[in-house]
Amino acid sequence: MAHVVLKDLIKTYGSFKAVNNVSLTVNDGEFVALVGPSGCGKTTTLNLVAGLIPITSGDIVIGDRVVNDLDPKDRDIAMVFQNYALYPQKSVYKNLAFPLQMRKLPRDEIDKKVKEAARVLDMTQLLERKPRELSGGQQQRVALGRALVRDPAVFLMDEPLSNLDAKLRVQMRSEIKRFHQDLKATIIYVTHDQLEAVTMADRMAVMNGGYLQQYDSPAQVFAHPVNMFVASFVGSPAMSLVPLEASTASGNTVLTSAEGWRLELSPQNAQKVARATTKKVVLGARHSTIKLHKSAVPGSVPAKAYTVEPTGDVTFIQAFLSGVIVNVSVPPTIAVAPDEQIWLEFDQERMHLFDGETEMALKAS
Repeated sequence: MAHVVLKDLIKTYGSFKAVNNVSLTVNDGEFVALVGPSGCGKTTTLNLVAGLIPITSGDIVIGDRVVNDLDPKDRDIAMVFQNYALYPQKSVYKNLAFPLQMRKLPRDEIDKKVKEAARVLDMTQLLERKPRELSGGQQQRVALGRALVRDPAVFLMDEPLSNLDAKLRVQMRSEIKRFHQDLKATIIYVTHDQLEAVTMADRMAVMNGGYLQQYDSPAQVFAHPVNMFVASFVGSPAMSLVPLEASTASGNTVLTSAEGWRLELSPQNAQKVARATTKKVVLGARHSTIKLHKSAVPGSVPAKAYTVEPTGDVTFIQAFLSGVIVNVSVPPTIAVAPDEQIWLEFDQERMHLFDGETEMALKAS
């Protein structure tokens, strides 16, 4: 396997920059997910690495080679696409063997590689079947196997699970993760589903508008989003963001809403707010860090329940607070009715604060 380095990568279409100065390193044997909404530049970045489209400027390094001007076949990569791209008239065995036959490998070596790939992906019993006789998950496994037999330096995967139903996606997530662990493969994986990235990747690159917003482990991106976009994109349900205004009252820093309620901040959070470029501050909180009360308690703020979504082991409440929707999770034993008056208490240790102008996370020091 090999490492991949992107240096100041740019791709333009006329005046539009689809990829804008993206720099990152994928270490040897690392699983990196490129995530973001449609049009963020993640698939374009993958296609640049693959050589399917030419770069405008910057460098792509695979292993020890700058591959900017190499054809896809010379980059030592293998791609797994959203559509399985299997030959319908060929058996699974012949689908797996085809890329090796194109390289004119000896027949016994092809047979060995095909059977080893089938063993690794637990599909030896499928080798004589045609694609139409396979389930979606099995077809995707064949597509993985066809990439595996080539023994590439890097695997590139473009939303390979998006055509599967929810249950199969969960199963295939586990299989791809095990595939990575067993082979110690270098994988760059594109998805719009941040849950796939969080559950599978060693590191995730969050993109928006062609820019790389944050590149870190899923745990760090979830716990310490660098800006409001990352905070609202990573997590399910998304982090709630409440626009407020900072001021000082009786020597304490408080956040004030348009409706008039005030939230006094801890000394550490007051330090964060002091670093803002404006009085406008956005409070961010995950659903699990907000306590719901049926009556006012010290430190709580008034809200109104909007919708109630029981899911079995937890109930999600969407509440109106300061003109925005806030997500709160409660045990199923707590009954809340739509339009009911409630009070929300934010955990000062786990709340996030963002600059209302720059939208960047505020840090104490």
